[in-house]
Amino acid sequence: MSAKIDLSTLTLMDTLDLATIIETEAHDRYSLFATQLGSTEAGLVFQSMAENEKKHGDALAARRRSLFGDGPARYRREDIFDIEAPDVGSSRWNLSEYNAYQVALRSEKKAWEFYDDALRVVQQPKVKALFEELRDEEAGHVRMVEEIIAKLPPSAKDEAEDLDDSYLRMGY
Repeated sequence: MSAKIDLSTLTLMDTLDLATIIETEAHDRYSLFATQLGSTEAGLVFQSMAENEKKHGDALAARRRSLFGDGPARYRREDIFDIEAPDVGSSRWNLSEYNAYQVALRSEKKAWEFYDDALRVVQQPKVKALFEELRDEEAGHVRMVEEIIAKLPPSAKDEAEDLDDSYLRMGY
């Protein structure tokens, strides 16, 4: 797990803050990949995933505000790393749609594992219930991405053609 947090001491407010941070990190990484890849099929996959992560993060933040107001959070983004966000090196210019969904699938599974592992140390009943809810949502995301992958046409595995080496001679 990539977090500098003692999960056994989390309050419900802390847990909502942490979950919001995790979704925000994933949104930002998917957005970066979408920007890098533009309107390619893989770029559109990452844009869609970024939108989903934002919706989930916004819903968690709203829930936190409704229960606890706008008080300061105990944890910051610097306290986590890559809990749900796709791996930094996952994107490349010629990534296929299929491989983009594989990146998303690994990320959703990674988030599921984080919440599942956290349930082994969390003791507070409300926190445990929220982690179970979050784990179950991630399981739903895993199933959703697996279903999308299963419906992709064979051509979705095709990666963009390599550029000829003329761009290398031009100093790029």
